[in-house]
Amino acid sequence: MEIFTRFNKKDIQDRQIDTLIGLSKGITANGEVDQAEAEFLQSWLVQNCQSDNPIVLNLLNKVSEMLEDGILDAEESSELFSILHAISGDKAELGEVAKTSTLPVCNPAPSIEFVGKNFLFTGTCAFGTRKQCQEAIESLGGINSKGVTKKLDYLVLGTYVTDSWAHESFGRKIEKAMEYRDSGLSLVIITEEHWANEAGL
Repeated sequence: MEIFTRFNKKDIQDRQIDTLIGLSKGITANGEVDQAEAEFLQSWLVQNCQSDNPIVLNLLNKVSEMLEDGILDAEESSELFSILHAISGDKAELGEVAKTSTLPVCNPAPSIEFVGKNFLFTGTCAFGTRKQCQEAIESLGGINSKGVTKKLDYLVLGTYVTDSWAHESFGRKIEKAMEYRDSGLSLVIITEEHWANEAGL
């Protein structure tokens, strides 16, 4: 009986992934994800989270975090579009860790001070949801910033940042941070991988 249950559960999860791939293709077909599409996806994920499928559960956490305030903003829309693009198996894949080396990160990557320092995440993080990343910062004594300002100490680029970052909504944060850095401010741009290593995560 246990073996049957295990195989049945796998069949359910496989069907869920097939359906999710189809949903992802449909939602991203017009090149963007709007509020109604995100809410529909969240509803489907809630209905299908009972099987404990890790992909469904992780995506549900991500979408629920984005819709927590009732609004899917431009950055969240872009981030969700990238995630769904990856799920649908489109050739325009999400960037990998190695690709962030083409981004304007500080090289060599500096040691990170956490206590009392201001951090901001942009792009899609592999570590977890934006809220989970912010909680990690707070647990290390850091401060979460709401935007790129002259007081920002670290801009952390999520692992899943595409090579075409300059054309994405989160690219404006990167460009603004570069301007401040180039003007002589001690603003540091780092990869999520470096942040996680320094944080001991």
